[in-house]
Amino acid sequence: MDKQDEYPLVGRADEQDILGRRLRSRQPELIALYGRRRVGKTFLVRRFFRDHLRFEMVGNSKATLREQLANFAAALTEASGLRAAPPRSWQEAFADLIRWLEQKKGGGRLVIFFDEFPWLASPRSRFVPAFEQFWNAWASTRADIVVVIAGSAAAWMIRNVVGDRGGLHGRVTQSLQVPPFKLHETRAFLKSRGVSWKNHQILELHMALGGIPFYLALVRGDTSAAQNLDRLCFAANAPLAGEFRRLWASLFDNHQDHLKIIAALAGRREGMTRDELLQATGLSSGGGNSAILEELDASGFLDIAPPFGRTSRDAIYRLIDEFSLFHHTWMQRPARSGSRDHWMQIRNTPRWRTWSGHAFEMACLKHGDSLRQALGISGVRTESSTWRSRGGKGSEPGAQIDLLIDRADGVINLCEMKHVEEEFVIDRKYAEVLRRKREVFQRATGTKKTLFLTMVTTVGVKANEWRNELIQSTVEMDALFEK
Repeated sequence: MDKQDEYPLVGRADEQDILGRRLRSRQPELIALYGRRRVGKTFLVRRFFRDHLRFEMVGNSKATLREQLANFAAALTEASGLRAAPPRSWQEAFADLIRWLEQKKGGGRLVIFFDEFPWLASPRSRFVPAFEQFWNAWASTRADIVVVIAGSAAAWMIRNVVGDRGGLHGRVTQSLQVPPFKLHETRAFLKSRGVSWKNHQILELHMALGGIPFYLALVRGDTSAAQNLDRLCFAANAPLAGEFRRLWASLFDNHQDHLKIIAALAGRREGMTRDELLQATGLSSGGGNSAILEELDASGFLDIAPPFGRTSRDAIYRLIDEFSLFHHTWMQRPARSGSRDHWMQIRNTPRWRTWSGHAFEMACLKHGDSLRQALGISGVRTESSTWRSRGGKGSEPGAQIDLLIDRADGVINLCEMKHVEEEFVIDRKYAEVLRRKREVFQRATGTKKTLFLTMVTTVGVKANEWRNELIQSTVEMDALFEK
């Protein structure tokens, strides 16, 4: 028994609902799953379809055609119990698979799973034409067949499968992006592995590693989040020390320009426009770099949103991948302390507070539904965006609002997000900052809507005269853990 079989399938309620409807349909299904490396695509398919999975093959990065075909023969041998000779081509391979599946009629749904599909479709392999023939000429005629294909190269999957203009055009019956866990799923996953922590510990871990099941499975429940980060990222032979390099090598063959964009955004908490980003990285404005931005967006590394009152041409690009931010802030620089508790020592330093503030903002942006529920506006049509005014000599002073929620009921929530260890205290100086932001926003945008200043913090806002005067609503960290 695979060790993974010891663990339950946690979270993924929406994904399980979608897959369940496809499994219960009375027609052939071609399901395309995509999502970044380590996000749990394979585990989801294996566990959800475990009673129906009849054949599975995993593509091998950098393998030759001969090696891939040998792997196919091994997978067919394991599935059928009969020794299969390596086929000479993918066309022959699919003919072998069809012959065996023809013998399985009448046994309910038959799920065929090709994992890391892009790695099978190497140049000159002729895999894609053979797969197209397999689906179009045979599998699409069988009401008992469910074919699942998955890949970590999300942009490749979207371009060559979901949006294909050739033999697979319009053939995919369900495309499904598998995202990292939200906070409530992270908590449930850790609990299923025997890790029972309070929310503030889970939040700290999530801000560093994100909701990536592979990373979370390495966590030990007998130590704190900070101790786990020391062991996983900074200790000698740390399991995640080389993960950033492995991650990008698995996603894109030529990823140096991708990494320039990630590095630039990691240093800009407020995000950048496209022009600012290209200037900071030295990249041109050509179509190739537009494709790179699209790939990073499709792979879940970027949030791209137009500022309040602007069009998509003025979109702000922000990094929203927690592990990428953590790597660029901490892991790419050698630990100077030389101690086993490097992370423990730098917690609560000014640099740590800057990182934690940025990472907490990312968590808030990713949990917009939870924020709206906490504010009691989940039933109101809303649009979330950012806004900034540079100001300048002889004009309005500059101001930045990282999250505003524009509501159909005539209100805009201007959200301030603060990661703090104790109740956040609004003093006279910060009260003036809040007043200025509100006033600059109202004058610059000319909005007639009512403006509510909203504080989103880890442990609340201390009651005092400035809180009572300025803040209309507060949201605490625990609300982000609600479904």
